[in-house]
Amino acid sequence: MSAAKIKKGDRVIVLSGRDKGKQGEVIRVVPKEDRAFVRGVNMVRKHQKQTQTEQGGIISKEGPIHLSNIALEDPKDGKPTRVGFKHLEDGTKVRVARRSGEVIPEKK
Repeated sequence: MSAAKIKKGDRVIVLSGRDKGKQGEVIRVVPKEDRAFVRGVNMVRKHQKQTQTEQGGIISKEGPIHLSNIALEDPKDGKPTRVGFKHLEDGTKVRVARRSGEVIPEKK
């Protein structure tokens, strides 16, 4: 099992692209493609055909963004940080913000 640096539920900041500087929550991560979907970032407009359950029209939804273009938000000061790993005394492996050394809380 590989340890992921960015996970679903994390608060991230966009580093480059048209949404540079925006913040949002990770909705979904696609590890095979190194991409993530972030709420309110990289919005794309899609023409949706009408079905029995859903109405047709043009809808806006989040598009995938490459993991290299987003950085985790530091829990201490809210600025972008890289992620490291650390083993605690009880043997558990946790993610750590490189900027402040703060442990990144797990979202469940």
